[in-house]
Amino acid sequence: MGCSRSNGPAPDTSLGGGPSVYLSDNFAPVTEEVTLTELEVIGSIPRELNGRFLRNGPNPLGDTDAESYHWFIGDGMVHGLRFEDGRADWYRNRWVRSEGLVDALGESIDGRSLMGSPNTNIIAHGGRTWAIVESGAPPAEMTYELDTLGTTPGWGRYTAHPKFDPDTGELHTLAYDWASLRDHIQYVVMDANAQEIKRVNIPMQGMTMIHDMSLTKNYVVIFDLPVTVSFAALGLGADFPFRWDNDHEPRVGLLLRNGSPADIVWSSISPNYAYHPMNAYEDESGNVVIDICRYDKMFEQDTNGPFGDSDPRLDRWTINPRERRVTEEIVDERPQEFPRIHPDLNSKPYRYGYTVGLGEKSFPAIYKQDMHTGVATSFEVGPARHSAEPVFVPREGAEAEDDGYLMTCVFDEQRQASEFIILDAQDLARGPLAQAMLPVRVPFGFHGNWVPDSTA
Repeated sequence: MGCSRSNGPAPDTSLGGGPSVYLSDNFAPVTEEVTLTELEVIGSIPRELNGRFLRNGPNPLGDTDAESYHWFIGDGMVHGLRFEDGRADWYRNRWVRSEGLVDALGESIDGRSLMGSPNTNIIAHGGRTWAIVESGAPPAEMTYELDTLGTTPGWGRYTAHPKFDPDTGELHTLAYDWASLRDHIQYVVMDANAQEIKRVNIPMQGMTMIHDMSLTKNYVVIFDLPVTVSFAALGLGADFPFRWDNDHEPRVGLLLRNGSPADIVWSSISPNYAYHPMNAYEDESGNVVIDICRYDKMFEQDTNGPFGDSDPRLDRWTINPRERRVTEEIVDERPQEFPRIHPDLNSKPYRYGYTVGLGEKSFPAIYKQDMHTGVATSFEVGPARHSAEPVFVPREGAEAEDDGYLMTCVFDEQRQASEFIILDAQDLARGPLAQAMLPVRVPFGFHGNWVPDSTA
């Protein structure tokens, strides 16, 4: 483990390599739910961290055909670790129940509505916890201990990344469903109590895969990029029908938060695909600045997952809404993904972002990006060890933007088991402040959050 201060050249990652890669090694699903208590901790967990670190990801139950399996459609499994007063109280992993999973596990539904098994993110809002996924099933509410309560009545489909407004407490999201909405998406706003207060239909030029969105002070940012539903793939029976589309115009839209879809400012951009913006905000000139992880191609050759066609780099897109023009800059050409920031700075100017580095069939490092100076520092997790999305948690009473902790999950090939680590975000060279050791494996997955008990 160590720290460096050089961005360095971009390595060849080659994380793709055929469909079986997404069902092998640490992509492979685990087969059991476990509850572990009295976990071994190396180092010291900060006593102010009282709550749950939660993460969601695909974990198909039962036999799966490697040729047809797509990493994005496996049954959802939530992993959680609870901290209290310097202890790691418990670790739990639980499938997000669907009707099919309940039947396969020999359970009963007990009057719950179970419309699917969301596998992409897990959020807390209005004192409740939800597993979410884009396009597919509506959010599934879960208990504090991660048991599935069921689909929330009245909640529609979402993106995997709703955005919290730190000033209003509102939750902003986009919803799409290629099978039912067809030619439009929906902009949805939930208030601080998780009650829907707005739903607006937005006409689109095609059935685009919209994994994420951005929010600024005045705008909702829509990424309309050339990965669309392929009717040829549907005709061949593909479970995941999205493919690279050379004929789809790549563009970014700016919708005024209280405006009309007819007034969206659309700006063309070079062909690319992006899952995850780091943040977006408006500068002093009224431009919209978007920092984002960008791929040159997606689902052109590798139709089982995201890593075979190109590597993601960190870009900055600056949109001049008056001229409908986008300026594109490379911030860091090294492959990296899963960007995060201080949660209170979403939609606002900020300085620091955090990503996970991609290497050859590995996730070897956490990067801290200084967006003001362009300098990146890194924490290397060590040989045959693999990191995951870093989640930033501000320290109590912090005055500096980066005064806080980075939490992430690390898989150790030698132990064939995982651990949760806590880093000092201001000093990655210190190494982990704490490592909560697990005797089990947490497969590579997607997204999660820190949920303090004060908001649970």
